[in-house]
Amino acid sequence: MKRTFLLLLITAMACKSPQRNIVTEASGLRTSSGTVERIKEFPSQFVPHRNIDVWLPENYPSAGKYQVLYMHDGQMLFDPSFTWNKQEWGVDETMQRLISEDSIPATIVVGIWNSGANRHSEYFPQKPFMELSEEIGEAYVKENEKKKGLFSNSVFSDAYLKFIVEELKPFIDSTYATRPERDATFIAGSSMGGLISWYAVSEYPEVFGGAAAISTHWPGIEAKEDNPVPGMFLGYLRDNLPAPGNHRFYFDYGTETLDALYEPHQRKVDNLMEEFGYSEDNWITRKFEGADHSEDSWKARLAIPLRFLLKN
Repeated sequence: MKRTFLLLLITAMACKSPQRNIVTEASGLRTSSGTVERIKEFPSQFVPHRNIDVWLPENYPSAGKYQVLYMHDGQMLFDPSFTWNKQEWGVDETMQRLISEDSIPATIVVGIWNSGANRHSEYFPQKPFMELSEEIGEAYVKENEKKKGLFSNSVFSDAYLKFIVEELKPFIDSTYATRPERDATFIAGSSMGGLISWYAVSEYPEVFGGAAAISTHWPGIEAKEDNPVPGMFLGYLRDNLPAPGNHRFYFDYGTETLDALYEPHQRKVDNLMEEFGYSEDNWITRKFEGADHSEDSWKARLAIPLRFLLKN
């Protein structure tokens, strides 16, 4: 694969990102708790523009300063009437309940919409991908182009994280009543969003205090016996996992549909977490019997990762 392609792609995106005022507006989403504000087509020099939905708890900003949870696949978080499969995470209901119970501190949720065809390219951890041989990497991209899914471009998740850290987070911290420090900044997602979440903490340990990687898609691309990707992820984590003490990691998986593939890979990651000295204070992995790979399943157990990740 031509490594220069990625640079050309990012340069082209930068040229298409004119400076303009960023305006928040009502999202039009139906929520049972709190309110959602939307930034339409948030401009970026690094990645395609996309909508950002910001959930504010009830009585915001009466709590003073708020933690911030960044979540991927933002269009799937709040209102099933707007999602492609009529499912949603129920983030507003679960967050408000946990805040009202004093299970977690007051927290804002920033829902980062995926960019459609580029989702896989933005969420696949880039440095492990670049460790694949050029021949294998090119074969993956070409194969998935034929399937009209997964990779629409080469992987540019490093640019996606740069967008979050250098463009989105400063805007959120300057616009809302946030606590900008690492210990109050978290990131979460499911499936490919789980991959980019642990990758974000490993790449920016000074920015993010923890990640929830729900139904983490360890195969990366597809399930086959000679798939080198899970080994690449494990090798990256061995070299880049932050030392325990200042970060929290949550992993989980179900046993049905795509989730049925994850347990052997997750066990290897769990062994690595133990080797690094992580304990139940800063890392947990959960298995959910009968749970499939869907928003309905993630909604049913969302309180568990949120309570662990966002606790005082």
